[in-house]
Amino acid sequence: MQRKGLSVRLGFCAVLVLSLLALPAGAQNSVAACDRSCLEGFAEQLLLAFQAHDPSGLALTRDVKYTENGQRMGLNDGLWQTFSKNSSYRLPVVDVHAGQLVFLGVIEENGVPVIAHFRLRIQNRQISEIEVLLARNARFAKLDNLQQPRPIFLQTLAPEQRRSRAQMQAITNSYFSGLDEENSGANVPFDDQCQRQENGAILANSPDPDAGAMQKLGCKAQFDTGFSVIVTDIRERRFMVIDEERGLSYAIVFFDHNGTPKMMGTAEGTQRAVSAPFNRPLTFMIGELFKIVDGKIRQIEAVIVDVPYGMPSGWNGEDLRSTGQL
Repeated sequence: MQRKGLSVRLGFCAVLVLSLLALPAGAQNSVAACDRSCLEGFAEQLLLAFQAHDPSGLALTRDVKYTENGQRMGLNDGLWQTFSKNSSYRLPVVDVHAGQLVFLGVIEENGVPVIAHFRLRIQNRQISEIEVLLARNARFAKLDNLQQPRPIFLQTLAPEQRRSRAQMQAITNSYFSGLDEENSGANVPFDDQCQRQENGAILANSPDPDAGAMQKLGCKAQFDTGFSVIVTDIRERRFMVIDEERGLSYAIVFFDHNGTPKMMGTAEGTQRAVSAPFNRPLTFMIGELFKIVDGKIRQIEAVIVDVPYGMPSGWNGEDLRSTGQL
C-alpha cells in the first residue's frame, strides 16, 4: 500500500509539472513569487496609471479593493481624476514574504503638492488591494525635507543587525503602546540617534536651531515627558509591510484624541493645559515607517491625515490582511 501511495503521489507531481510546462510563459510567471524588483515594478505601474487617469492597463484581480484615506471607492474617482504630477521623491518599502509593498512619495493633485503613501498587495502577479493615504491638508508639512529619501532607509543591514518579522512587529507595536497605554518611552527600544519626521517636518531630535524645545528632544526623552496623554487610543494597528533585509517596518494606525485630558507634559518637565486642536475630539490616520537597526528604532517617517473622529480604516474584519499573522 505504501508503494502504491508513493506512485500516486509521484504521478500527481509529474502531471503537475507537465501541466505547468504546458502553460504559456505569462501563465508560468503568474505562479512564480514576486521578488523585490517585481513588487517595485507594480508601484511604478500604479503611479503611471494614476498619471494617465486610467487603470485599465493594470493587472488587477476581479475583486480588487481600493481605499483613499479609509474610504472605499471605485478606480474612477478621487485621486484617479485629480492626479497631475508623478512623484520625484520615491521610497519603496517591500515585503516579499507577504507580497506587499508601500510606496512613499510626494505627488501633485491639480498642481498642488500632496504627501502620499500607496500600499499594494500582489497575488499571483495581480494587484488585489490598493490603499492610499493622502495628506491633502498636511499638518506641520515641510516638503523641503522630502526631496530625496534619507539614505538610512535604503541601506541593507548586515545579518547580525537584523531582527525576525515577529521581533520587528513587536518593536513597532511597543512604540504605539508607549504613546498610548504607557505614556512613556521606558519599554520602547529607541536608538539614541532616533529621529522622527512627520509630513516632512522633523519633530524629534531636530537639528534646526529654531525648533521648539519638544522637537529638539530625542525620541525617548520626548515620550518620557508624558505629552502623549492627549492620545487616548491608538487602534486598528495594522503591521502591513516588513522588510527584514533593510530593517523596515510599516504600519497604518489611527490616533484618537477624545479631548478630555486637561493637562499634558512639556519638554521642561512641567505640566501645561491642553490646547486646540487636542482639547476636542480628533482622529489622525497615520502611515508610519520605522527603521530598526540592532533591535532599536533609529529613524521614523510618517504621513498624518486628518479624518473624522472615530473613523474606521475600511480594512476591518474579513478585509484585514496583515503581516501581523506571523
